Amino acid sequence: MSEYSAKTKMAGALPLGIRTHSQRVCSLYKRALRNIEAFYDRRDVYRYQAVLLRDRFDNNAKIQDMRKAAQLLKEGEEELFLQQHPIPKKFAESPGGVAYEREVDPPDWVLDYWHPLEKAQYPEYFKRREQRKKEFIAMWEKQYGKHEEKPHH
Repeated sequence: MSEYSAKTKMAGALPLGIRTHSQRVCSLYKRALRNIEAFYDRRDVYRYQAVLLRDRFDNNAKIQDMRKAAQLLKEGEEELFLQQHPIPKKFAESPGGVAYEREVDPPDWVLDYWHPLEKAQYPEYFKRREQRKKEFIAMWEKQYGKHEEKPHH
């Protein structure tokens, strides 16, 4: 996986700042729905349970006291933890899924090891690539100085 794709994939999972109460409630609701989905494979049974869950959340949405709301959120997260499915459903390409990171993005240096006959099939691309490598090396040397070989003892 290239460094760029690793950073873009990680960006979605990083906690960026403090989550508000409403964000935490929405997250709890979604996780609870996914938990119900793991328990019930029949659509009609799942929908019934989902409607009951939504009713619980809607009834608690009317609470104005933030201390009580925060306490309910804490209890809800604890209840979800205690009732979580032992083998939760995972999307195939999500972390933990069967196809997660199945397709590997080869790093850029792999192209340096192509055979000249393979490179000859894409002459414009490799000409531009070599030019950009020279520009990158020049930029690196300008910023950090030339690489010095240390003598071996």
